[in-house]
Amino acid sequence: MYSKFVLAVSAALLTLVGAAQAQEAVEIGVVVELSGAGAPAGTNWRDGIRIAVEEINAEGGILGKPVKVTEYDTQTDPQISRALVQKAIDGRAYAIWGTIYSGSTLVNMLVAQQNSVPQFVGSEAPTIVEKGNPFVFRTSSGAQKGVPALVPYFKDTLKAKKVGVAWVNNEFGRGGRNVFIAEMKKAGIEVVADVPSEQAQTDYASDVSKLKQSGADAVFVYMNQEESARFLIEAKKQDLSMPLVGEVTLTEAKVIELAGPAAEGAIAHVGITATADQVEGIAAFREKFVKTFKRVPTHDAIKGYIGAWTTKYVTELVGKFDGEAFSEKMHGLCLPATKYPRILLDTCWDNRGEMSRPSFMVQVRNGSPVVIGTVPAN
Repeated sequence: MYSKFVLAVSAALLTLVGAAQAQEAVEIGVVVELSGAGAPAGTNWRDGIRIAVEEINAEGGILGKPVKVTEYDTQTDPQISRALVQKAIDGRAYAIWGTIYSGSTLVNMLVAQQNSVPQFVGSEAPTIVEKGNPFVFRTSSGAQKGVPALVPYFKDTLKAKKVGVAWVNNEFGRGGRNVFIAEMKKAGIEVVADVPSEQAQTDYASDVSKLKQSGADAVFVYMNQEESARFLIEAKKQDLSMPLVGEVTLTEAKVIELAGPAAEGAIAHVGITATADQVEGIAAFREKFVKTFKRVPTHDAIKGYIGAWTTKYVTELVGKFDGEAFSEKMHGLCLPATKYPRILLDTCWDNRGEMSRPSFMVQVRNGSPVVIGTVPAN
């Protein structure tokens, strides 16, 4: 009788342990710029992830386990970001979501690699995927893919013969600037002004004056959000009349908010935008984001959202929580939006973690970025 009782208790305990293990949360480290110069990008990235995690958990989590996120503020400091990636991994993070600033990612991604931890980043400098790190994956195309998409616009639409370049002197800015100048040379367009500025710079009077006197037909603007806004305000003040065309940030909601009327008419090629209402999934995300956070999401919010959902989709394709198997599955993977709707657009990754998907040309009109064209995946 006693032995039967012991067996019954043991069986009950095993059942409880099994149920507890089934519900054990999947730890994810969100390592991102929540303060400092990168805060506008980082807070959007985080908030896009918050929406994704709520949806993922409502649909049963990942492989039946709820997702638990711990947020870490890098303060837009590369060395702090490295320490926080290690801290997240010490806390048993299955994956890292972040960072956005390329200078930080270049420093911290080696830590994730050494621990075989998948890392989704919002960084777009070409060097991110050129390092051969098999565990880093983009949530948007890098500058080496995005910037060339602008060439037809400069050459065929604007019919520019001479261009100026205004760029921020950090890893992100240098990467985009170098690709743009190389592409202009191939297209036979002369770069007549090459004007660098510093991260967190506040005075753009001299920069705009140089561009105004250069004789350029158009200016390529490649800066982070706050710098882009300050540049646009000064360009408006000095009546810089040539088209201002950017990649990624120039027409973002945060830039428009900060620059106000000075952003009117700015044009950019963007990997993804919350204003692409013709895409059902993007429209639904935007509506949910605005309802939740009372503001319009930037592309960084969508990038964070996509990184989170990709983690779920790919882990469930692998069938287990295994960083190395995840990495192997990601390389050369394509996720069609018809089958994986929260990916929003048909998306592929190559064997370096570089992303490819359709993209958009947008222009600020009446205070909002409006899609004026689409660019096929390349």
